Amino acid sequence: MGIIDKLNKDFESRVRLGIMSILMVNDWIDFTEMKTLLNITDGNLASHSATLEKSEYIEIKKEFVGKKPKTSYRVTNRGRAAFNEHLNSLEKLLKSNN
Repeated sequence: MGIIDKLNKDFESRVRLGIMSILMVNDWIDFTEMKTLLNITDGNLASHSATLEKSEYIEIKKEFVGKKPKTSYRVTNRGRAAFNEHLNSLEKLLKSNN
C-alpha cells in the first residue's frame, strides 16, 4: 500500500478539509461562524457537514435558542484520529518527494 492510499477520501474536498481543520482547534462552532470562516453557502456547509457526520467524524447539535434554531458542530474522537492520520499521511507524502 502506497502513501497516497493512506489519504482519507472523506477529507479530499477543500470544504471538508476546512471544516475538520476548524474543528480540530475549537470545541463547538456554530453554523454561522463556520460558514463565515469558510466563506461558503448554507447548502454547501450543510451537505459537507452531513457527509462528515455520516462517517462519524463530527457531531452536529441542533437546538433552539429562544425561538431561533441553532446548529453547532464539534469533532468526534473518531474524527480527530482519522484527521490526524490523514495529516500524517500528507506529511509523509511531502517528505517522500524531497
